[in-house]
Amino acid sequence: QVQLVESGGGLVQAGGSLRLSCAASGSIFRFNTMGWYRQAPGKQRELVADISSGGNTNYADSVKGRFTISRDNAKNTAYLQMNSLKPEDTAVYYCKYGVPYGVNYWGKGTLVTVSS
Repeated sequence: QVQLVESGGGLVQAGGSLRLSCAASGSIFRFNTMGWYRQAPGKQRELVADISSGGNTNYADSVKGRFTISRDNAKNTAYLQMNSLKPEDTAVYYCKYGVPYGVNYWGKGTLVTVSS
């Protein structure tokens, strides 16, 4: 089992910044991918960004150039630095932990609200 604890959400004005953190604990496998997904009201959950334990990253087109994902493998923690936030970034952000051919684990989510 893997437990994920997210933090860093909140209310911010358009153009502002937030940093999300996701700390994983439990049965951590050396080779894993951690990522951030988001779900806005009435919409499907979508990938924002993910990062492998080797440092390979993947971003949604809508956040490229504004968001940066990083991780600290020693702390089993992933971060999402979000800059130049837009009202359309408003959503519940979920952390995901996954391993090859294994089960995915999800955090409970943290709400990000961007006011115009």
